[in-house]
Amino acid sequence: MRLDKFLKVSRLIKRRTVANEACDSGRVEVNGKVARASYDVKVGDRITISFGARPVTVVVKEVKETVAKNDASSLYEQG
Repeated sequence: MRLDKFLKVSRLIKRRTVANEACDSGRVEVNGKVARASYDVKVGDRITISFGARPVTVVVKEVKETVAKNDASSLYEQG
């Protein structure tokens, strides 16, 4: 699954276009490297998103095309 779509499905970022812009501006890293929106997300990847002064780091536990709003946080764990 593309990185921008994973960020939207997991609800780390609300809209896919915003996720795409965050990737293009270099605010999203996967495994310590700046990643493009087209990066293929895999289980075990460590994603870091720079939201202002405080970065958010998560580890991918599961990759699904769709997920219910209440279950979105099951796709990743804080780390």
